[in-house]
Formats: sequence, structure tokens, C-alpha cells
Amino acid sequence: MLTFGEKAQAAPQGDLIKDGSEATFMQDVIEASREVPVIVDFWAPWCGPCKTLGPALEAAVTAAGGKVRMVKINVDESQMIASQLRIQSIPTVYAFFDGKPVDGFQGALPASEIKTFIDRVAALGGDGGLAEAIEAAETMLAEGAAVDAAETFAAILGEEPENAAAFGGLARSYLALNEPDRARSLLEAVPAAIANAKEVEAVRAQIALMDQAAHAGPVGELRAVVEADPANHQARFDLALALHAAGEVEAAVDELLDLFRRDREWNDGAAKAQLFTIFEALKPQDPIVLKGRRRLSSMIFI
Repeated sequence: MLTFGEKAQAAPQGDLIKDGSEATFMQDVIEASREVPVIVDFWAPWCGPCKTLGPALEAAVTAAGGKVRMVKINVDESQMIASQLRIQSIPTVYAFFDGKPVDGFQGALPASEIKTFIDRVAALGGDGGLAEAIEAAETMLAEGAAVDAAETFAAILGEEPENAAAFGGLARSYLALNEPDRARSLLEAVPAAIANAKEVEAVRAQIALMDQAAHAGPVGELRAVVEADPANHQARFDLALALHAAGEVEAAVDELLDLFRRDREWNDGAAKAQLFTIFEALKPQDPIVLKGRRRLSSMIFI
């Protein structure tokens, strides 16, 4: 199986869909399918349903972004292959992977079923190394190589524009590079299909917290106000914002939990909303998130 980078070079857009023949069948279908699934559309100029199915297949293959290729075979010009594969009616579509047929159907299908078929076939080839590329980019970002991480995430999005992990990673790379405006612009252009993905929501939360930090008050003064008047909910909330801005995330969560315990409805549930913002900005398995969610749940259900 090709790696992410090799696949990007090996399957340019123009090679995704091609006309095949008996002379090229071995190379275009059998050999090519050892690297990426290949669907073969058996058709003929006189076939009415073929004229509808063909363009629909091409659109679905193009939308798959390189995860599957398509070869079109005119059965009138390639009767030997049609006979060997026992093509009895057209249109007939076969899917090949690892050198052999693995799926197929006969007759025209609606667009939704075509997409399901293409998705099913594409899944046979895995993700072409995208998961490994994302993991590598995350490592770069964690080690401070934000520029390299941004380039890798951008390359992944070039392969798969709706990859939420890469999209969120690119935005976080911009934040690490102290380029919040680029992160905001990227979020404004997020594809609708991943607009509410957890990776995208995490970046929104990080930007919201960053904006709050710019207006946070001094921790010492706010702590003194809270100690003098524990019922001053606004001061406690402001203290939590200041603590978070100072990097004391767990302490900020503690103050917000205390505020929620004292008055969960204060300021339209501001404490709970702020807790969720902090949780979304962190990784789901972060100990602060796990402990905080547990404590919040216990308060909610008391």
C-alpha cells in the first residue's frame, strides 16, 4: 500500500478516470488495484442506461478524492474481457482490489446508492496513510514544529478537504504560530460537513478562551475579592477567567465548579457554559476534563 505522500504523487486527478482496453486492462485495472481500489464500468455507445450511470460514477469517483479510480471499458471493443468476466448485460460495474474482483452491480443505480458503493469500495484501501500523516503532524505540533505541522495538515486537506482532524490541526497550528486571524479565516471557510466536528469545535473553544484571556484581570486582586466575599459570583467567574489565562487550568475549573455548586443558574448558566468551553478546548482524555466532567455530572444529578 502506498503511503500518504506516495499516493498523492501516484494518483493525480487526471488519472482517476480513464478509458481502458484489452491491451491496457492488466496495467490499468489489475496492477493499479494493488495500490488503490479500481472500479470498471462496462458500457457501450448504444446502451441508454450507460449514458446516465457513467457520468454519475465519474462524479462519485472524483468526489472520493483519489481513494478509488475508475476505468471505462467499451464492451464492443473489448469483447474478450467482457467474455472472461461473464458480462451478460450492461451497464455492469465491477470493483477490483488487490488484483481481483471484490464487488459489483448491474444496471443503473440512484446517486445515493452509487455513493454508498463507492464509499464501500474506497474503504477497502484504507485511508492511504492519512491517519499516519495526521499523527506525524500532531507530533510536530506538540514538539513545537508548528510550521512543519501546518504544511502537513494542509497537504492532508489537499487530499481530503473534509478531514476534520486535519482541519482542526491546521487551525491549531496557526494559533501556535501566533496567527489567530488565519485560524479564524480558516474556520469561516470550514466545509459544512465538518462544521460541528469535535476537532473544529475545539479550535473555536481555544479561540474563545484566547479572546477572554486578553481581557482577564489580575489573579491576586480577584482572589482577594472572592475571599472577602465568597458570594460575589461575578468576581469568582472573573477569577476563573484570569486563572485560565495564567495557565492554571485546573484551578480555573475548580472555581467554576464551585460557582456552579453555589448557583447553577447564575448569569444564564455561565459557569456551566464556561466549563464546557474549557473541556472542548482540551483533549477528551485530558485528566482535567475527565475529573471536571465527573464532578459536574455529580452536581447536576444531585
